[in-house]
Amino acid sequence: MDSLRTADVWQKINLIEDSCQKAYLHHIRDVPRLPERNIPVLHVKLHPPKKGFSYQEGQARLLHDLANIELQAMELGLRTLIEFPDAPKLFREELIEVVLSEAKHLKMCLQGIEQLGHKWGDWPVHVGLWETTCEEDSLLDRIVIVHRYLEGSGLDAGDTLIHKLHGTHSPVVDPVLKVIVEEEVGHVLFGSQWYKRICAEQEIDPEIDFKERLLKVSHKIPKRLEKLNYQLRKAAGFEDSELEFLEKFQEIKKQMAIKEQ
Repeated sequence: MDSLRTADVWQKINLIEDSCQKAYLHHIRDVPRLPERNIPVLHVKLHPPKKGFSYQEGQARLLHDLANIELQAMELGLRTLIEFPDAPKLFREELIEVVLSEAKHLKMCLQGIEQLGHKWGDWPVHVGLWETTCEEDSLLDRIVIVHRYLEGSGLDAGDTLIHKLHGTHSPVVDPVLKVIVEEEVGHVLFGSQWYKRICAEQEIDPEIDFKERLLKVSHKIPKRLEKLNYQLRKAAGFEDSELEFLEKFQEIKKQMAIKEQ
């Protein structure tokens, strides 16, 4: 049994280190179509309305949503370990560190939910992040989608949440958010550095490729909802030209969707 194929979230955490080692040694060779869940999985548009952060339930729901993101980030890292056995050895070793960090974030969120009088599964979840990836991805596709786009968007959203919670002063939520935002910078930087390194090895211009690759996968990735956080993004290895393109990207996606109708 590995972390993708067990449904219990705590068992997923308990199994993740062993699952990463098995994947690293090529002892896990395939991934399920979807990771297992034992709580309701619904499209995000079908989720119930949320209470404000001034309510404990609203704070617990926020941590529940974050836990769902951290869970998928953990699983996506394991998926990459399994599906790219020939990726550079150091990349795979550093990726394991990222996956275990995501597991730590997930555990913090779950503990916070319980401190606030709720539990995992009190609300439905989605698997939208997992579904942005597929077995046809190249390693560069996967790095751009997961570490530079999804986790990069998480930097923008996490910093926005900290500001929204500024007047609430939740002793449960605040420290969890602080740790996640600080450590996610390193996760995105991991993606930025390896993206550039692999581009160099393949004699690809990363400035051109980043734009072309994002456009190629644009139909699979969600809208970026928050304003770009330039400070955090630059700390995570984004170049000015990449940030300029990301500012335009949502409008480009919108126009492409209109043309496809």
